[in-house]
Amino acid sequence: MEKQKVHYSELGLVNTKEMFSKAMAGKYAIPAYNFNNLEQLQAIINACAETNSPVIIQVSKGARSYANETMLRYMAMGAVKMARETGSNIPICLHLDHGDSYELCVSCIDSGFSSVMIDGSHLPYDENVALTKKVVEYAHQHDVSVEGELGVLAGIEDEVSAEHSTYTKPEEVEDFVRKTGVDSLAISIGTSHGAYKFKAGQPVPPLRFDILEECEKRIPGFPIVLHGASSVVQEYVQLINTYGGKMEGAVGIPEEQLRQAAASAVCKINIDSDGRLAVTAKIREYFAKDPKEFDPRKYLGEARKELVKLIKHKNETVLGSAGKA
Repeated sequence: MEKQKVHYSELGLVNTKEMFSKAMAGKYAIPAYNFNNLEQLQAIINACAETNSPVIIQVSKGARSYANETMLRYMAMGAVKMARETGSNIPICLHLDHGDSYELCVSCIDSGFSSVMIDGSHLPYDENVALTKKVVEYAHQHDVSVEGELGVLAGIEDEVSAEHSTYTKPEEVEDFVRKTGVDSLAISIGTSHGAYKFKAGQPVPPLRFDILEECEKRIPGFPIVLHGASSVVQEYVQLINTYGGKMEGAVGIPEEQLRQAAASAVCKINIDSDGRLAVTAKIREYFAKDPKEFDPRKYLGEARKELVKLIKHKNETVLGSAGKA
């Protein structure tokens, strides 16, 4: 049976155009939280509604197939309706994180995504330009926003993995933006994917704000995106390890550096690992303290509550997006 096409506006979603222009003017960043299941999505929406923050709910290719693409469409629509029933009018965007092919981006656009990322950063420069341009041409016919990427982030997240990072070359950004027509650009300035971003016990290298500033100069007023920006909250790492986990040496990006980035041209910051850690920490703690429990609502409910707390903290003190909806 052929899948029914749907436009994101029918689901109550918005693209990133207005979100980003307001974030640039207001010197804050829009939070982009990854989710894989119902509880994570509920936590993201409730926390952003409570803090009155615009939000990008995002899924990777792997998360989309895990949730099922038809189910995901209705989850996104349900998330919008849930927010509206609380009296909140926060803008909500559904975004594909690290799309790896033209076909995947088209499939997401046709199933109601309001924004897609095409990640051609691993390809030679000209091939990245050609692939990104092709996605932009299709997306813009449907008023869908497109994020491209220049430079490679180290680390592992779902299907995305690279051993070494390659910093974005500022001299390429103007040409890339002009040739592709993208709406935002993910750059590599020292963030990385996953929970093991740096070597434990060694000082965390500061983000390359010089590269960010140079990119900003070359494409003034253009939305810049940071991936791999979880701070790997140590409280959760310790909880996981206390209750039977093995996460020695998990280190992330200091929150003050992310705050500094959010006050510049960075208007979207991606957070995935921190959410995973919060959920896992609370579930491990719950099982250790109450080994007889087997009702998923009990332990997933605790995980959801913790995730709300984490997201509210990120919106209020790291991204500066609270109260901006």
